[in-house]
Amino acid sequence: MAGGQRIVPMLAYEDAAAAIDWLCEAFGFEEKADQRFTDDNGTVTHAELRLDGSAIMLATPNRDYQSPKRHRESCEAARRWLDNPWVIDGVFVKVDDVDAHFGRAKANGAEILREPEEPGIGFRIYSAEDLEGHRWMFGQRS
Repeated sequence: MAGGQRIVPMLAYEDAAAAIDWLCEAFGFEEKADQRFTDDNGTVTHAELRLDGSAIMLATPNRDYQSPKRHRESCEAARRWLDNPWVIDGVFVKVDDVDAHFGRAKANGAEILREPEEPGIGFRIYSAEDLEGHRWMFGQRS
């Protein structure tokens, strides 16, 4: 696997099918169609999305799973630790044009946590939450 992706984020969603549509529209992912698997009820048990050759996997684990957004609504501790614009338990994604990516995400309803900026880490970045409250940071090398 020389030079290939070695770490693949695996994310859980209350409604993985809706998340797939949203992530493709807002963040520019593409679904690998032959990698969507569902159970007898139609619930997505595994799917793979790609962005510029890198993959993420996602699924709905069970009916009891709570997304970060819903968990934050019922848990004071979660509200406190997520009361900031930083990505906590999230995903960092390198992109070629962070400003264009930001515009697409914002136009498609991403909850913007931090507008594009250069915070001195070698990347121009912005942070956003997806439809279920997972946090994402997108960055372009400065």
